[in-house]
Amino acid sequence: MAAAEPERPAGAATARRLARGCWSAFWDYETPKVIVVKNRRLGVVYRAVQLLILLYFVWYVFIVQKSYQDRETGPESSVITKVKGITASEHKVWDVEEYVKPPEGGSVFSIITRIEVTPSQTLGACPESDRVADATCDSDEDCAAGHLDMLGNGVRTGRCVPYYRGASKTCEVSGWCPVEDGASVSQFLGKMAPNFTVLIKNSIHYPKFQFSKGNIETRADGYLKRCTFDEVSHLYCPIFKLGFIVERAGENFTELARTGGVIGVIINWDCDLDLSASNCNPKYSFRRLDPKHVPASSGYNFRFAKYYKINGSTTRTLIKAYGIRIDVIVHGQVNQPALCREVQPDPHRH
Repeated sequence: MAAAEPERPAGAATARRLARGCWSAFWDYETPKVIVVKNRRLGVVYRAVQLLILLYFVWYVFIVQKSYQDRETGPESSVITKVKGITASEHKVWDVEEYVKPPEGGSVFSIITRIEVTPSQTLGACPESDRVADATCDSDEDCAAGHLDMLGNGVRTGRCVPYYRGASKTCEVSGWCPVEDGASVSQFLGKMAPNFTVLIKNSIHYPKFQFSKGNIETRADGYLKRCTFDEVSHLYCPIFKLGFIVERAGENFTELARTGGVIGVIINWDCDLDLSASNCNPKYSFRRLDPKHVPASSGYNFRFAKYYKINGSTTRTLIKAYGIRIDVIVHGQVNQPALCREVQPDPHRH
């Protein structure tokens, strides 16, 4: 009987299989199997899908969105404003020092067009305004002494006194007298206001690209003294007539001057540095910002007082001012090829 062969180790068999697999990589290869479908309709659909994908990348991604460019939004911006002009009300002539608030020339300012003046107010006791809730009364019992209404004009004394006009009575208050509604006189300043000129000086800077520009023509021949804004011929003369701003916002000037309102002057710097920097120009738009169709919140007014002394006693003139508030809003974006950082010089650059 023959002797049995010794068993080969399992590891040796595995090694031989791996060796055969490695050597076969030199002479074995794979190839995809191509099937040609002879169907005209399916072929047209297939090529149309390929064309749409190509158009998407070429037209939308590269031409419209310009995705090859680097982008920066929200420029650093400074705004300086200046108003010029005079007007007259029924009682006096007004200059710019009186009707522009605040006078610093920032991006938000108000031009007063109508006022209600309560002159010669002094500290004392007088009838409360009949517009204040629960201010009307029939006797002293209706007026609690020491009561302070946050919407009123003073602290109640506990007395019921005759009103400024008519047969009605209101509770007496201790405060600045007479109260505003009892003795105010209205004056309209808006007759010549449409001809006021508003200079809006704006400079922007995009730090990422070190690109700066301003909206004023840099000329030394007195150009700004004789020009007014025009989108075609005087784009870099940012001197606007107030009437022009209101008209472009779609508002009636006389109505707006009586009730007050907020007008936004929007300056957009949308620049493509693929082109020359001289093609980066400001675009102006105008619109009303306060909700004029909501009676509770439409219009614009504020109060201030002028104090003086008569015979040693402090007196003031209270003024409720209605006006046109101008908000200058600057926004924009700049695009530039991602590998490009040098910006071409521009005559309007500061």
